[in-house]
This record gives sequence, C-alpha cells and structure tokens, in this order.
Amino acid sequence: MILLYHMIATLLGFILDRIIGDPPHLPHPVRLIGNGISSLAKRLNIGNYRFQKGVLLTTIVVLTTASIVLVISVVTYQIHWSLYIIVQSIFIAIGLAQKSLQQAAMDVYTPLVTGDLKEARRKLSWIVGRDTDHLDEADITRGVVETVSENTSDGITAPLFYSVFFGATGVWAYKAINTLDSMVGYRNGKYEKFGTCSAKLDDVVNYIPSRLTGLCIVLFTKNFTTTSLNQRMKNWLKDAKKHPSPNSGYLEAATAYQLGIQLGGLNYYEGIASHRAEMGKPTVILNASHIQRTIEQMHIASSSFLTFMILIGGVIYYVTESWC
Repeated sequence: MILLYHMIATLLGFILDRIIGDPPHLPHPVRLIGNGISSLAKRLNIGNYRFQKGVLLTTIVVLTTASIVLVISVVTYQIHWSLYIIVQSIFIAIGLAQKSLQQAAMDVYTPLVTGDLKEARRKLSWIVGRDTDHLDEADITRGVVETVSENTSDGITAPLFYSVFFGATGVWAYKAINTLDSMVGYRNGKYEKFGTCSAKLDDVVNYIPSRLTGLCIVLFTKNFTTTSLNQRMKNWLKDAKKHPSPNSGYLEAATAYQLGIQLGGLNYYEGIASHRAEMGKPTVILNASHIQRTIEQMHIASSSFLTFMILIGGVIYYVTESWC
C-alpha cells in the first residue's frame, strides 16, 4: 500500500511544483543542507585522510537529511494515511525544480530577446560557472540550454525516480547527495580527495534517471530536424559518451539532436580556456528561441518520465498485492 501512497504523493507533488514552485519567502531545505555541508567541510577538509573525511561528510549529511524526513514520514503515517500523502506531496514538491528552472531560463531569455546582452550575461552568470562577460547570443543561449537540459534530470526526473519508490525520504536523500556534489565534488586541489565520495555517489544515483530522461527527450519531445528516430538514437548514444560527466551527456546530446543544434565547445573559467567535446550537429545557429524550446522539452520529458515511472510502480504494486 505504501507504494500506492508514494505514487499519489509524487503526482500531487509534481503538479504542486509545476503550478506553485518553491515558496519565495521561506528558507529552502537545500540551503539548510548547504549550510551544514559548508560548516562540516571547514572542520573536516584539513590535514591528512581527506578521502576518509569526505566519506564521513557524505555519510553524515545523507543520513541526517534522510532520517529527519523519515521520522516526519513515520509520524504522519501513524496519524493517518491522508496526512501522510499530503505531507509527502509537499516535501516532494519542494524537492523538484520545474518552475524555478523555467524561471531561471526565462530570466536570461527576456533580456536576450530585447537585445540587452549585458543583462542576459549577468543573469546567465547566476546559473553557470563559466565566464559570461563577453558571450554573444549563441553562446548565452548555449549556456541556458545546457543548464536546463542537465538539470531536467538533476532537478526533476531523478527526484521523481526516487520519489515513486521511496517517497519524500528518497527525494531528500538524493537532494543531499546532489548538493554535496555541487559543493565539494570538484576535481581541484581543495576538493580532489575530499569530494571524491560525494562525486562518485552522485554519479551512481543519477545513472539510471539521466539515461531514462535522455530517452524520453528523444522519444517524446518535438524533433526539429529531418533525421530519423533510429539515426537520432544512434547519434545520441554515441555523443553522450563525449561529455566529461558520465550522466550529463545523455541529457545534452538528446537535446542537441532533437533541436538540431550543437552543444559543448569552448568555455572560459576565470579566464582559463576549457574546450569540451561538441555534441550534436549545428543544422541551425543557436538563438534565443532555443531557450523556449528547451523549456518545452523539459516539461514534456518530465511528464513522460513521470508517466513511465507511475506505470512501473503500478505494475510492481499489482504484482506484490497479488502475491500477498
């Protein structure tokens, strides 16, 4: 029965996030998790045994986050199943990022279409790590498209994946891992050893959702090219492996081949050039309209992903109930 409650709560949470998004005047739990990570990292990321200390950080943050949500879940379940579903749906909605991701993209799109490149660059700098000061329209658009594509999995479908099976506890265990990776999972001198556990764990928990999401993009979103589905599938799987991340490439390559654009290429980070392998074929030049198309793609892929997960959950529920 608990699986059925999770599926109902996931659907309600998905709808709530699509309509309302994050509460604007309340502290977001991710920020609280981030503060905890920052505080612990200052104490642990010193001296020797940094890999082991990174494992300890990851364990503390994930278990603490999951335990808090689990306790709330158990208490509400003991009170009444309807309260359990309501509270679960709220926690799930807060863990999703449909509306906030759309808003972040539109914050760049709006000045871009009016020709205010300075403002578009400034807003883009809020959501990407690359230098934005001298980007033209095509590169500004590429930054937004890549961000929305990658975060369709990180911010929406991966939490949905864990929500269906594990409810709000699964969502927030995942969010803790994802936040750890975004804060300490860097391959640099400061975090190379300390953040290894967080980065690897994030790769593991995103492995299935990223590939399923990329597949949903290729199968269900609008194709703006004349390339056959079979060829797009082959190109998608081939180009996805070019990305330095084991998961992000499956989102960006799918987007590139559906929209007929090319992603990847040259970026600058604090003035240092970094070239990433190109994905897709540039049948058209990137322009602001591709931001809107990527947002539409995000919504369609997320909805189809959720439908698929509920179908899978329904089958599992039916089989388990039949056995019982």
